[in-house]
Amino acid sequence: MTGQAFRAGGSFLIGAIPPGEVFTPEDFREEHRMAIDTTEDFVRNEVQPYLERLEHKDFDLTRQLMRQAGQVGLLGAAIEEGYGGSELGEIASLLIDEHLAGAASFGVTMNDHIGIGSLPLIFFGTEAQKRQYLPYLAAGEKIGAYALTEPKAGTDALSIEAKATLSPDGKHYILNGTKQFVTNGGLADIIFTYAKVDGDKFTAFLVEKDIDGVSAGPEEKKMGIRGTSTTSLVFEDVKVPIQNVLFDVGKGHVVAFSVLDLARLRLGAGCLGMAKLSLESSVKYSKERVQFGKPICQFGLIQQKIAEMAIRTYIAESMVYRTGGDIEDTLANVNQGASDTRLRTTEQISRYAIECSINKVYCSEMVGYVADEGVQICGGYGYIEDYLVERVYRDCRIYRIFEGTNEINRLVIVRWLMGKAKRKELALHSAVEKLKDELPRIRPVSSGMDNTPLGYQSQLLEKARKIFAYAFGAATGKYGEALVEEQEVCGALADMAIEIYAMESGLLRALKSIECFGAGSAATKINMVRVYANDAMVRIAGWARQILAAVEQGDIFHTQLETLERLSHFIPANVIEVRRKIADRIIEAERFIC
Repeated sequence: MTGQAFRAGGSFLIGAIPPGEVFTPEDFREEHRMAIDTTEDFVRNEVQPYLERLEHKDFDLTRQLMRQAGQVGLLGAAIEEGYGGSELGEIASLLIDEHLAGAASFGVTMNDHIGIGSLPLIFFGTEAQKRQYLPYLAAGEKIGAYALTEPKAGTDALSIEAKATLSPDGKHYILNGTKQFVTNGGLADIIFTYAKVDGDKFTAFLVEKDIDGVSAGPEEKKMGIRGTSTTSLVFEDVKVPIQNVLFDVGKGHVVAFSVLDLARLRLGAGCLGMAKLSLESSVKYSKERVQFGKPICQFGLIQQKIAEMAIRTYIAESMVYRTGGDIEDTLANVNQGASDTRLRTTEQISRYAIECSINKVYCSEMVGYVADEGVQICGGYGYIEDYLVERVYRDCRIYRIFEGTNEINRLVIVRWLMGKAKRKELALHSAVEKLKDELPRIRPVSSGMDNTPLGYQSQLLEKARKIFAYAFGAATGKYGEALVEEQEVCGALADMAIEIYAMESGLLRALKSIECFGAGSAATKINMVRVYANDAMVRIAGWARQILAAVEQGDIFHTQLETLERLSHFIPANVIEVRRKIADRIIEAERFIC
């Protein structure tokens, strides 16, 4: 237990957290390292020799490899031992997701199966349902899929048109509807899907693919992740046994959104793995490619790219495993034998819904940046299919759309923050009022005020929290609860919250490393945080200006800008010099290292 599991989600916006209370990659235990080794061995020995066949949709081979993955325990990390799983926890699941990146499209097939293709049953299934289906999912003998999106219902999931009607004999629900863009759709044996009972009761169902009335459409031709199966699924008068309802009739939204919360975090881990691959490939190329008489890795602008790719990867890694540690701890508090287990599970997962959405947005945009810069470093060769960075560039684009678009996740972040503040679960409004009293006494901080490692960056983080409180107070003061309708303002607030969580996660990890191993061993982490905090402050202040300009004008606006200048003033670091040091370390290692 790290201890932080009992903090409210979103509390990173309120006050400081002791570094010792966050889980970091330096805390990986033996079972975590075994998960990494098993995944990497499986990918290297069983998957990579056949990548070309898998990318061309050799689904017989896909099924064979899924069974092999089950045999070595990679499909059951989140499944209890009594149902055939290894019960390793959330951190191990995240590590498997991350280290499957080298499996290309097959990794997406696997991640979908062990994530949204199994989680509805793991968390919301009855004892009988789990005993009937989980052993097959853990063994890879049956493949799972999650079917929520419809032709007319994507982000707005509750507007689905699929319907389910109880049969006259009360033994089945007659399911009718069409689902779109279903990953593993053509492969799945077990489908978790959603329909409205009696026209309004949003309900989750477990459907076996081979029963009458279930059919898959043709395989979609996609920009990336080409080796995955992506189809529509059609349900025509499908008789779903009443015992295959998940949770309760009318509570399908609980299943759907809880599963999506965890899926967003796990997607972040997958993005992290892809970013590391892209960074490693492009750094090795930059050492081999000679122009103007020297390797291009010696040029300043290439070093700048390599350093920034590594910094953002470090921040993403810090965020993903911090959140994973929180969720693993909080789920450990659920009594699996209690009558209210499923309800308690939902409550514990939703505690960190904000952080899950933050990870999804940050990591999917991070890997997009890293992949793009990887192609740029490789130049014309990066545009050729023979080079790994070309595939990563295509494959990673979907992650900004998967599990709720980044736009909807930004709105989710602000809606959750407002809801928690209204219910007094998060003292945001108190922080706003406290800031009003502090404003007359606030003065710029100086880098000489705290000479401890990252002491100045810790002060900048506190300033960032105050800037958020100031902008949040201005926005809620103008719009009240109608703020949720002002999407551009919500987007800017969400971006500020994302940056603060990112900034804090990287900072806390570095401070914890200093405490455990000393400043010398943590030198690269310290440098990464120095650069990131510097640049994040500029971005945070910029979003705050946008918000203030949207909510006020005239003299009030100018007064607010003056206040913001006091809040956001800082002494910039020489990021050019620091980035060169970071780049030198990465180039020497030829991979991500911190």
